[in-house]
Order: sequence, then C-alpha cells, then structure tokens
Amino acid sequence: MSAPHAPASLFQPGRNCWRVEKAQRAAFLVDGDNYFRAFVEAARKAKRSILITGWDFHSRTRLMCRHADDCELELGDFLNDLARRNRHLHIHVLIWDYPMIFGLDREWAPFYGLGWQPHRRVHFRYDNTHPIGGSHHQKIVVIDDAVAFNGGIDLTCRRWDTNEHSPENQHRHLKGTAYPPFHDLMMAVEGDAARALGDLVRERWRRATGEVLQPPAAQRRVFRRRAAAEEMKTSRWPQSLVANVTDVAVGIARTEPAINDNDGVKEIEALYLDMVAAAKHSIYIENQYFTADKIGDALAARLAEPDGPEIIVVLRELSHGWLEELTMQTLRTRLVQKLRAADRYKRFRAFYPFIAGLKEGTCIDVHSKMMVIDDDIVRIGSANLANRSMGLDTECDLTIEARGRKDVQQQIRELRSLLLAEHLGFEVTQVGEAIAATGNMRDAIDRLQRDDRTLKPLTDLPQIPETLLNVISVADPEKPVELSGLAQIFSSGDESSMADQHGRAFITDTSEQPDELVPTGPSWGKLAAIAVGLIALTAVWQFTPLAEYLDGNRITGWAREVGKTWWVPLLTLLAYTPASYVMFPRPLITLFAVIAYGPIWGFIIAMSGIQVAAWTTYVAGKRLEPGTVRRMAGAKLDKILQVLRRRGLLAMTALRLVPLAPFAVEGVVAGAIRMRMWEFLLGTAIGILPGTLTSTVFGDQLSAWLDDPARINYWAIAFVLFLLGGATWYVRRWLLSSAANPSRHGVRDTRPV
Repeated sequence: MSAPHAPASLFQPGRNCWRVEKAQRAAFLVDGDNYFRAFVEAARKAKRSILITGWDFHSRTRLMCRHADDCELELGDFLNDLARRNRHLHIHVLIWDYPMIFGLDREWAPFYGLGWQPHRRVHFRYDNTHPIGGSHHQKIVVIDDAVAFNGGIDLTCRRWDTNEHSPENQHRHLKGTAYPPFHDLMMAVEGDAARALGDLVRERWRRATGEVLQPPAAQRRVFRRRAAAEEMKTSRWPQSLVANVTDVAVGIARTEPAINDNDGVKEIEALYLDMVAAAKHSIYIENQYFTADKIGDALAARLAEPDGPEIIVVLRELSHGWLEELTMQTLRTRLVQKLRAADRYKRFRAFYPFIAGLKEGTCIDVHSKMMVIDDDIVRIGSANLANRSMGLDTECDLTIEARGRKDVQQQIRELRSLLLAEHLGFEVTQVGEAIAATGNMRDAIDRLQRDDRTLKPLTDLPQIPETLLNVISVADPEKPVELSGLAQIFSSGDESSMADQHGRAFITDTSEQPDELVPTGPSWGKLAAIAVGLIALTAVWQFTPLAEYLDGNRITGWAREVGKTWWVPLLTLLAYTPASYVMFPRPLITLFAVIAYGPIWGFIIAMSGIQVAAWTTYVAGKRLEPGTVRRMAGAKLDKILQVLRRRGLLAMTALRLVPLAPFAVEGVVAGAIRMRMWEFLLGTAIGILPGTLTSTVFGDQLSAWLDDPARINYWAIAFVLFLLGGATWYVRRWLLSSAANPSRHGVRDTRPV
C-alpha cells in the first residue's frame, strides 16, 4: 500500500512494464549461496508445479556448499528426488537452445542418452524461438504459482558463492578446477506477482514446445475441495528467508525480440529510461555489461544537468576471454569515456570490486543486473545494460517502488548499503553512516577505502579507433540481424511471402507455397561476413597480447614446417568435420591449409574436407530417430524441411549459398528426409564453392602479406571478387531457370521422414 499523497507510479502497463502485481512478501537475495538455499527450501514445499527457465541449466550444480555435507546435494538428483516423492508434482525445465559454440561449458542434453536422465515427471525442453543472434536470457523459477524467483542467476555451475567472495574457497570449484568469486542478485516474490511469473513461463513453454501447461489452481480442481483447501494454506515461502518488504506492488518488465508474428516487446528499455529520468539524487548500478547506447545517452544527459543525480556504476574488472575483451569490454570503454566527457560536475564514478589474493588474470565476476534510484526504486532482473538486452534477447526484470512508504525506502537504502559494504569490506551500518555524513556515495566510497578489499576506479581505458568501434558494434545488436530476402529463396515471390514493417521476409505457410524457387540475388551476407572476419582478425593482432606471437614470419614458418609432416594434410582435411559440428570458423582451417600447402592444394584440401564433413552429417541424419532430428533442428526449420522434400539439388545449393541453419543441422535434416546423396553432396559443393574460393585467394594473399607486405596482389583480390560476383549471378540465373523448368533439373518429391 502506498503512503498518503504518494507520488505517481512510474509503471505504465503496455509501455514500460507487462503487469503490475501485488507481492505479499518480497526479498532481495544477494549471491548464489543465499539464492540456492532459498530455492531448495521452497522447492521442497512444492505440491504441484515447479517451473524453471533460464539461459543455462546443469544437473551437476551443487546447491548448498557452506558445509561439506551440503555439497552432496546436486540439482539434477534433487529435482528427480522431488518428483519421486510426490506423484502429483511436475517439474518443467526450459532453457536456451544454444549454438554449438557455447556447448563446451554446457551439459549434454538428456535426450542424447548421456549424463543426467530426468525423472518421467521432470520435463526438459529447449527454447529455440529466438531470432538469429538472440538468446533466451530470462532466469525464473516458480513454485506452485505461490513463490517465484527472478534475477541474474541461472541454476548452473560457476554461480555459487558466498557474500565473502574470498580468494580461496574450497567449495567454489567445478570438476576440481577453482573458479573466481561470483556476485549476482535475485528477487523472491510471493502471491500475485509469483502467479504472473508463472503465466510468463507457461507462455514461453507454449511458444517453444506447442504444449499448454495448466496452472496449479486448475490442477487442484480434480481433487477433493477439502484437500485443495488444505494445500492452499501451506505457504511455499522459505521459512529461513526474511522478507524485506510486504504488500508491495511489483512491476514486471520484459524484452521480447520481434520475430514471425510477434512485434517484440521493449518494456525493459522504456522502464530504464523512465527510471533514469526520475532520479533526483542518485543512481546506483551494478551490471555485467555496460554498453547500451540509449541508456548511456540518458545517463549522459543527466550528468550534463547542474543539479542532476550522482551516478555510481559497479562493473567487473576483466572480461571472459580475449573475444569478449575485444568486443563488449571495448564497447564498455566507449560508453564510460562518453559519460566522463559529459560529467561536467564530477558526479560520475565507475568502479570494480577488488579483493587481494586473487589469482592473476582473474577478478570478482560482477554478474548483477540491478539499479537503485534514490531511496525510492529498486530493480533486479536478467537484463544487462547492453543493446541486445533491450531488443534482441528475452529478458525479465522486477521493480519495486516505495511511493512514499518509509519502510520500503528503508529497505531499498539498506540493500544499497549492503552491496557497497560487501564490495568495500565494511559493515552495513558503517556504509550507511558514511553516506549520511558525506551526503553522497562517491565521497563515502573514498572514505571507506582499504588495501585488501575495496572498490577501485576503472582506469587506463585505451583509446579505440572509431572505425574499429563500428565493426565491433555488431557484437551487441539491439535487434535481430536483418536477413531481408533470405527466406525468399524458398518462396514464390508472390504475396504468400510476407515481409514485416522492418523489411524482414518470412514464409507464412509452406503447405500453401508454390513449387517455384526464387533466389534473392548475390550472397552479400557472406562477403560482409568475410570482410568483418578479416577486420576482426586484424584487430586481434593489433589490440591483444597475441600480437607479439603472431609475427608474420613466425606464422608462415610454423605452418609450412608443420605441413611437412606426412599425416598433417590428412589431419587438416579431417579437421573440417568436428569444426562443422561445433561451429568453429572453417575459413581459419582453410587459411592454415593455404599457407602450409599453397593455394591449389589448400583449395583441394578445403573442398574435400568440407565434403567429408557434410557426408558425416548426412549419414548421422539417416541413422538418427526422427524425433531426435526434430529436436536438433527445431521448429524454425519446418519450412526448410518441407522445401527440401520437394527440391533436392536446387534447395541444397540454395541452403549452402545462403545458410538458414548451421552447416551440420542442414546435413542432418537432408539425411533424415532421405535426399539422394549425390544431390546433397553436389549441392553442397556448388553452394560452398564461392566462399571457399574466396577464402583460398584471401588466404594466399594474406600469406604473401605475412611474408612481405609488398607482395600482396590487389589485382588477384579484385579478380576473385569479380569472379565471385559473376558466379553468384550465374547461379542465380541457373536457379531461376531451374525453378521455371523443374522437370529439366530433376526436381521431385523425396520420401518423408
């Protein structure tokens, strides 16, 4: 309940939030140890339903590790045991259907017959309804629609840690390897707010699987009223969890990308902008990333005001690997520099938490996604302050407003002090007193400095060339990659192929599509990808520690020396097969082959290796069960399946020219529908020929440049680009001709799966 004469709410359902629902109780959970314990306690009280959705899930996640006995409790066994003990309980787990390149740190899917096997009432599914480049990023758990958790922590490995974030913790390890301290937040809610999150997860489940889940209230109707009434009386709230606030309205904001008939939702971005505009005194931010352009512009505008709020941002010091350092950390540098330039009145500070004793090259991993405005608004969720979280990924944030309530203001203020105390190594009361004495957070942080544990300012930010920044920006898009016209490869070119207001083409119903295949023209996307790849490779050499190891003579000398070994050419050829399955860039293998064996043999090895890789995917598709193929391919390939059944060689050529799915997936699908092997291999050869030829010529010229920059032949580069354009034009004409005269080109139906 809001206080008398309370200020107006920021929440505007339909614009900056989805729904506003009452929470009987709400609590702020800081770090994985507190969250996992609360989750275990609530899950043990579940009667009908546990809904879990996330970016990742790992059955071997250890849930409680303060004591040695606790560490035996693993997530997969815990869920199976809950299902065995209660025959009325159903557990639904929905996670992102990630690209194979992310699979190195993930668990094998249960339906492959390896590793964890869920109980028959533990239903495990993947969500592949996101657009190309997007991901399912919500992290939600709902218990009987009575209690729910939402925030930044997935039920997976490398998330558990205590508030101490000590450099050495015997329980903070995975498969015997220690991982750095990890910091994040969740929010627990009870009542209508939890029920709304249940509705959200059930809707995502329906979109991903086509199955409709009934809410627990509907399930209870089949049981006796007395038993249902008794069940309702039982609270699912974790008994050990102390509520921070009670009887408070919770705003639920989402991001959903525009795809198919969904126009997309950008409530999260709208609410962020409204919160920044509403700040009077202070904005406190903790986030994994800090690259969102529109949020950065809004913060810069507030810093330019003479009486605007102070802005404190807590980020992590380092990135996860050189690729993230090159992309997201570089974009973060640009935004921090922009805000410092706008900070005329010295109210902006960017920090990272430091603790002495950490292994070199590691840091406290700040994974939070939270914001506090004055003492009046607190927001915890899954959305990073990154462009992709504003429009490309699925996200969910929870926000609470004080609206004049002193008790809520006190809890928001204490949460902010608690977080600063954790980072600075002081007591919560000491932080609160320092802020009260100095009148702001930045001076309080300066006053509470320690050598062994503190917040350190982000410094030594390098100057990044604008050209490089523009290229790197593709790593953090706000909307789906524009694939205008790609789907028209399989359409008739008439009104049955619909385009949305953004120019993205979609096929609405393949069962009603005519048989004509209309190609869209040259594969400029491949050319752009090659150019971006070469620029990115150059950037790696120029702006990472690899530069000292990537001396031209060293590279070419090593490749040619290794290539002299008799079995290396065969190994290079075979390397294309695993590379195709894990989405490793095949042009890099081609580059090695060209440097080691010259352009002619390099080209032969590349074409042969790709054909071998394609053959293995085809054979796998013929042997896999149809259900497994369907799960691997996903619903978004249904339309391509229908076309491949009728199109054979032409469709395979078009798929390889402009791939609409990973290389391995296309091969598995082709094998599953029993496409003729010669059509499959010939279509693959024709489709990959332009890209492989381009990679070969560019590789040869790169080899020449590494030996001697003066040897590079610009005429050869121009010629291959001309040849590529001409070949693409010819293939397009050929496809058009084939579509007009299908009987002349062997177009036929193949047997169904």
